[in-house]
Amino acid sequence: MRIIKVPVLLAGLLGTFMLKTNGSFFLAESKKEMETNNRKESTDAVITIVKKWDMPKELTEISGLSWIDGQRFACVQDELGKIFIYNGASSSVEKEISFGAAGDYEGLAVIGEAVWVLRADGKLFEVDNMNAAKPSVIEYATHLTVKQDPESLCYDKKNNRLLIVIKGDEPGTENYKGIYAFDLHSKKMDQQPVFKIDLQHKVFADRPDKKKKSTINPSDISIHPVSGDMYVTDGHNQQLLITDTDGNIKKLYGLNSKEFAQPEGITFNSAGDLFIANEGTKQPGNILQVKIEQ
Repeated sequence: MRIIKVPVLLAGLLGTFMLKTNGSFFLAESKKEMETNNRKESTDAVITIVKKWDMPKELTEISGLSWIDGQRFACVQDELGKIFIYNGASSSVEKEISFGAAGDYEGLAVIGEAVWVLRADGKLFEVDNMNAAKPSVIEYATHLTVKQDPESLCYDKKNNRLLIVIKGDEPGTENYKGIYAFDLHSKKMDQQPVFKIDLQHKVFADRPDKKKKSTINPSDISIHPVSGDMYVTDGHNQQLLITDTDGNIKKLYGLNSKEFAQPEGITFNSAGDLFIANEGTKQPGNILQVKIEQ
């Protein structure tokens, strides 16, 4: 990221400076202001943006993100049955893959050349070869429904399964939200969650922003390739939850709403670099490379 200097007086009046990323300019807070705001919302960490890609119009409502390789990502938006292959090096969509009718698509996971897509009614779509001219598509049903509102999907390589987190309520309880496993060998989902996000945990009661409800509404999930920790975003409340490999809560970070308007997608590359996608509001949707400094 290259900083473009402006006169001190002008910077003082505006309270902002210009940054240049991938050839496009955008306004940002000063580094000091960004760190101060982030510290207010995440008590013991500074969450900084390393790189930013503004999305084209068709990905204004980007709702799912999965790293492919290099600077390439697979994306979905929540209205079209299409997978978008976004190339960060060229800052453009290099390919669109149609796989289904219009619907509420919320998450995706890349496994080799296959892409799995999650719809908010609990249906899974397996697109067998993203590089084929017309890849075949297989649809799988799960026991999850629109009432549970599943939005989060990732690949758990260690256990050869997909993990799905519900955004809505668990039937009959307000104590947890389940993380469910879809076995990639049997192509079936367990009825019971493999992990439970404990909504009674003190991190929700102690969250820095007391105006927001003490809960989490998961919008996406990803597994750190080195630690195995699970990272869960909350688009509505601008939060990032981290659990260990057994689902035990480690940290809950508030995200600066000026930079993370609606964090709906999360993924890691093989080196462990973190990327978060935001739906557009008044600004374009974006993908942010993020660093968490303890």
